[in-house]
Amino acid sequence: MSTAMTFGQKQFIPTPPEKGSFPLDHEGTCRSSMTKYMKCLFNNDNNNSLCRDEAKDYLACRMNNNLMAKEDWSKLGFRSEDSKEVK
Repeated sequence: MSTAMTFGQKQFIPTPPEKGSFPLDHEGTCRSSMTKYMKCLFNNDNNNSLCRDEAKDYLACRMNNNLMAKEDWSKLGFRSEDSKEVK
């Protein structure tokens, strides 16, 4: 089997993610909040609107532990008046 391109085939050009890459949680720092969020999704037929508190907890953990850049909650789809403080 050949990996050479054939005539008329478009070349795949990868594009980076909009927010850039982020480090994986190799140490399991945010594992408990991630697990709560995943269980909430499972229990609610993957309806993420019912798991907003768990999602906020998980994102706050990632931001507080430098596993992602600190962002305003409004940029992450949350209203500012019901958001948790990111220290």
